[in-house]
Amino acid sequence: MKTITSRDNAQYKELKHLAGSSQARKKVGQTLLDGVHLCQAYLQLRGLPQQCVVSETALHNPEVGEIIGQLEARHAHVLALPDALYKAVSQVEHGVGVMFLIDTPERAAPAALTVSAVLLDNVQDPGNVGSILRSAAAAGITQVYCSAGTAFCWSPKVLRAAMGAHFVLEIFENVDLAPLVRGASIATLATSGYATQKLYDVDLRQPVGWLFGHEGQGVADDLLSAATHQVVIPHLGQVESLNVAACAAVCFFEQVRQNQA
Repeated sequence: MKTITSRDNAQYKELKHLAGSSQARKKVGQTLLDGVHLCQAYLQLRGLPQQCVVSETALHNPEVGEIIGQLEARHAHVLALPDALYKAVSQVEHGVGVMFLIDTPERAAPAALTVSAVLLDNVQDPGNVGSILRSAAAAGITQVYCSAGTAFCWSPKVLRAAMGAHFVLEIFENVDLAPLVRGASIATLATSGYATQKLYDVDLRQPVGWLFGHEGQGVADDLLSAATHQVVIPHLGQVESLNVAACAAVCFFEQVRQNQA
């Protein structure tokens, strides 16, 4: 275990810059997983991080101690920081004090949709994107395709909202969704408040490409017209529509229900 105590240390400055800049994270292809749950999930599902960063206080936490023990047994890099230096890096308020530095996965998107997947068209809120990833993973969906305008999936806010879902999903970013929808070998369903077909009237027992759009504008017109189905979730009460993350969860678990019926 290495300890850094100076703010002027070059490695610490680099870590702090990475933590505070989305552009820096994208440039170097790395990101930070902050918190015990994310670190445990990564260790279990993906393996060793590039580095573990831990605060002095967190070294006395049993859960953190277990993580450090696993890392040191496998000769992984662990960096200890005084609490003040750690807090200057962490974006989690009142966090436990442990984070992983990892390489951001980069994948080339398949040529066609063949399994159930999620397609996010300009979904901009990180909390919504993270919640959708979490629901998708819970419903057994394994692929997620994001347009260039969708929130960066490996940002700290999306990671925290998804609660480890990233590590069981194949996530493809900056994807041109239109040819993917047009060339899909499976049904593609776009949600729209103006659709006449109800979600519950569609046979979802086969793989489906789920298409969700911008929080205010919805799915783009060209994608709507290319989709196999445009569906609406019927609801009661004086509200215009569901939040996109809630809408996605309803869709995914209606598919689960039909496949288990």
